[in-house]
Amino acid sequence: MTESILLAIAGIVVLGVTAQWLAWRIGLPSILLLLIFGIIAGPGIGWIKPDALFDDLLFPSVSLAVALILYEGGLSLKLSELAKVGTVVRNLVSVGALATWVVSLLAARIIIDLPWGLSALLGAVLVVTGPTVIGPLLRQIRPSGSAGPVLKWEGIVIDPIGALLAVLILEVLVGEAEGTTSHMLIGVVKTIVFGGGIGLAAAGLLILVLARYWVADYLQNGVSLMLVIVAFAASNQFQHESGLLAVTVMGFVLANQKRVAVKNIVEFKENLRVLLISSLFVVLAARLELEALSNVAGRGLLFVAVLILVARPLCVLVSTLNSELTLRERIFLAWMAPRGIVAAAVASVFALRLQGAPGADLLVPITFLTIMATVTWYGLTATFVARRLGVAEANPQGILFVGAQDWVREIASALKEKGHRVLLVDNNWENVNAARMAGLPTFAGSILAENTISELNLGGIGRILAMTPNDWVNVLAVHRFEGIFGKANCFQLPPHEAAFKKREGHKHLHGRLLFDEESTYDSLVQHHLDGFSVKATKLSQEFDYAAYRDRYGESAVPLFLINDKDRLDVITTEQEAEPNAGQTLVGLVKTRPE
Repeated sequence: MTESILLAIAGIVVLGVTAQWLAWRIGLPSILLLLIFGIIAGPGIGWIKPDALFDDLLFPSVSLAVALILYEGGLSLKLSELAKVGTVVRNLVSVGALATWVVSLLAARIIIDLPWGLSALLGAVLVVTGPTVIGPLLRQIRPSGSAGPVLKWEGIVIDPIGALLAVLILEVLVGEAEGTTSHMLIGVVKTIVFGGGIGLAAAGLLILVLARYWVADYLQNGVSLMLVIVAFAASNQFQHESGLLAVTVMGFVLANQKRVAVKNIVEFKENLRVLLISSLFVVLAARLELEALSNVAGRGLLFVAVLILVARPLCVLVSTLNSELTLRERIFLAWMAPRGIVAAAVASVFALRLQGAPGADLLVPITFLTIMATVTWYGLTATFVARRLGVAEANPQGILFVGAQDWVREIASALKEKGHRVLLVDNNWENVNAARMAGLPTFAGSILAENTISELNLGGIGRILAMTPNDWVNVLAVHRFEGIFGKANCFQLPPHEAAFKKREGHKHLHGRLLFDEESTYDSLVQHHLDGFSVKATKLSQEFDYAAYRDRYGESAVPLFLINDKDRLDVITTEQEAEPNAGQTLVGLVKTRPE
């Protein structure tokens, strides 16, 4: 018996992580594969039976997992970052969320025939989108302009807001079941007081412990996790379901305080979230009953159609009034609202809490049907719609530079002047500040950090050029972005001479080598010191490539070619540059006298 339980738990972890990995490899939203794996393992072949496996521990285990996910979401909720994306995001998570909730509530009542209370609860659950589904889609689409950042931050902010709205409505339903209006109001107040108060106290205690150095560095994550669990359990002890508010407030306070650094805690929670989401979604999907799904399929798909065609456009319409977004960007925003893990987890927890109430058995199948339908619909159509609207390019010409040294800034400036988007990533603040003073878009941080990819705005960016002095940082950087740009669009400087001797042994690891084999980092730095500069030259029949070489000599280094249709080609070591008349050659040439 023990062995079979261990085998089932191992199977949940294996299925979850494998689904995440496979989704990353093939470029699909991970939530879709997690659902498929869970349904196959659960109702499909009957291998995983969560209710029998966890018994009475199922409800508290799912609740605790949701609490940890929301805590991690709270840690990412920074007021300073929200302010940068303007009023549109604030509108989307306030009046827009209200519009979505009202339409979802009415649709649930009219189409699915749920009671008013459960309709309100389902509407609150389905307000959330979530970064776990928005992030992969944005990396696949790479929209330009403001649409990408707005969608990303909406997904981050709306998770705790939607979950808290659902918690408050649940308290109203519990109060209604117990028969008094005063109980409903007391329940809401107690949820806010106990949840907010305990979350604030737990965050304050953790800040004090870290500021006074009362725990060793290696214990920080353990203490943080302990306080999250204690805050969640204590808050729930005083008021049912208020623990979700407590952990979200705790994460929010930690993210926005300035007294202690919480970077290690954030990184730990991000890694923990991957495992929790993977396992939790497989477990929840395995609980689904195929018969229940089929029974609500017709009404459920009509309900989803209302969410896609009515609720989301109305949400965007009221949120973007008088904004600076273009009409095309607004249409794209109206076409992107997939539901994710928090919706599934919260619906499952609340369905268990309301077990036996009329209509409660429909809460989970409708939610999961909505998740599957929206992820599939937006996953299949969003890229096409974005390109038709012109907010994303089929072949993005922009370049992500890893490194923002003075000579890299000069290259980026030359490409920007020619109308190509550039983005420079560097963890050296001096380089970043110099790039910003030069008017170049930048990102301050390590290209290898866990959250860098999700925080970058890759709209219009189609290639990466790794140009740091560290060969292996360059290798790792291009390797991270192969799944986004494709191996053909991942470039790095040629390794230094010592590494070249072993190049054949690790050739499969590095990206395409830039320019020519002599153009190592040290060589390009020396060229810059010797007076070389970046120059864009339009070639013609009269001034062809031979004349270019005659003028600038063999020491000139061709870098890029731009054709008459503004297509940008990166010159590599794979073949010699053969520029033609009509093309613009961007090269490194010596313009200052010796």
